[in-house]
Amino acid sequence: MRNFFKVVLVRWLSRTPLGLALLGVGWWFRRRKRRGQATLSPEGAAARNRRGRGRIRVRSRTR
Repeated sequence: MRNFFKVVLVRWLSRTPLGLALLGVGWWFRRRKRRGQATLSPEGAAARNRRGRGRIRVRSRTR
C-alpha cells in the first residue's frame, strides 16, 4: 500500500514543472543521505540489498 501511495504521489507531482523540481530535490537529498550512510559504515552498506533495507538476522537455535 505504501508503494502504491508513492507511485500515485510521484505521478501527481510530475504533472507540473514545480512538481518535477520538488521530485528532483527530494531525489538529490535522498541520494546524499544514502551516500553518507555508505561512507560511515562500509560493513553495514555491504550487508544491505539493492533497495537499501537491512537483511533479516536469524538467531542460532543452539544455546
